[in-house]
Amino acid sequence: MQPLDIVTLLVAVAALLLGVVAVLGQFRSSEPTRGDADALPSDVEGLRREVAALQGETADALRHLAVVRYDAFGDVGGHLSWSLAVLDDGGNGVVLTSIHGRSEARTYAKSIADWSCEQQLSPEEDEAISHARPSDRR
Repeated sequence: MQPLDIVTLLVAVAALLLGVVAVLGQFRSSEPTRGDADALPSDVEGLRREVAALQGETADALRHLAVVRYDAFGDVGGHLSWSLAVLDDGGNGVVLTSIHGRSEARTYAKSIADWSCEQQLSPEEDEAISHARPSDRR
């Protein structure tokens, strides 16, 4: 390393340390003290309202995901076939399946509404939906 590189590195490390110290100082100064205890309930209630609003906004987000990998055929190993469930809070979304054979692969998509499908699901697709479903909705 060149002397200039070493100096640059030392300055960068020093700047990083100063930044960390400044952030920690702000964090400590923002912690509530005994005198601020009266203001805490209104802040907590405001945060509760904000969290409830955010939960309402994300209800339609496709955030429940699960993948099941398996061997679709006895002569093809490596768990190259898979089913992926992508669902929102209401169990609406899609299950994607890719079946890998020795010479080809096929991909399927099935719509899911309210945790079920109008088309027949394979055991692996059903398992992916089951794993994607939150435990409080099983």
